[in-house]
Amino acid sequence: MILQQSDHQATRREFIGATAAAVTSGSALTGQTAAGGEIPRRPFGNTGVQVSIIGVGGFHLGSAQDLNAARTIVDTALDAGINFFDNAWEYHGGRSEEWLGEAMKQKRDRAFLMTKVCTHGRSRSVAMRMLEESLKRLQTDHLDLWQIHEVIYDNDPDLIFKTDGAADALVQAKKEGKVRFVGFTGHKDPSIHLKMLAQGFAFDAVQMPLNCFDANFRSFEMEVLPELNRRGVAVLGMKSMGGSGEMIRHGAVTAAEALSYAMSLPVAVTISGMDSLGVLKQNLETARGFQPLSPAEMQHLRDRCHFDASDGRWELFKTTKKYDGDLGRQEHGFPTAAELPA
Repeated sequence: MILQQSDHQATRREFIGATAAAVTSGSALTGQTAAGGEIPRRPFGNTGVQVSIIGVGGFHLGSAQDLNAARTIVDTALDAGINFFDNAWEYHGGRSEEWLGEAMKQKRDRAFLMTKVCTHGRSRSVAMRMLEESLKRLQTDHLDLWQIHEVIYDNDPDLIFKTDGAADALVQAKKEGKVRFVGFTGHKDPSIHLKMLAQGFAFDAVQMPLNCFDANFRSFEMEVLPELNRRGVAVLGMKSMGGSGEMIRHGAVTAAEALSYAMSLPVAVTISGMDSLGVLKQNLETARGFQPLSPAEMQHLRDRCHFDASDGRWELFKTTKKYDGDLGRQEHGFPTAAELPA
């Protein structure tokens, strides 16, 4: 159900208070403490699995200089204590999965491996074919998490839950032991996430944008995060720095502030794009021995970003087509981003 404005404002105030209490007590972030320079871990929802509070984004891994550079990023991340690795069938035409698979040789048991299926409304059979291709590229016989990618259009929930749709593929893959957990991702509008959740499907995880700007505009933090926490679903945060660092480049916040805010929320993991060893090391400086920001520090960042966040100008994944994949637009019958008017 979409909240009316008056209800939303009340819910927003209540959630800020609830989040503050959770951060203060540590109840929502159980397992996050780590000694010295270790990367803390948190529960992956109600699954009993623990994951690192920061994860390596698959798209940016495929943007690394070459395979050797990608392998170095993966090796350094694993050695530092990061165990969560994101990916998707369509990233760089499969290169992201292939590079991660090469980098994970002999190390698969050290990683929580996730990739996404990119049916964009197509059938279960297409999804299962993609799963086999992903498993081959990643050089593994199973995934820890398989998610429906880019649920961003109003009709996506209907397409996903149609007979023999992608939701049926999630059930089949889990039953066959090819995936341990299932979920969905999206970056466009909280109402679409809520429509997915209203289907009553037993998702283990949900991925969405969470950053210090989001709280003030079409907020996943205020509208979706509380419901996922209530259900015990693992929350995967993404776009902590705006997708391509827009909020950092414009000087609104520093990279450390943005990442700290995202990791201080009651989430299992914050997935960050790291296409070089330098970016990984910068993120590790924030993540090692991480302690959540105080409620006052969290609110200060929300307030500081309020004006710049109010029209979505630096959350382009919500307000433009810049982050909408061409394959998804094609399958929905829309022109590609490049074909749209400037």
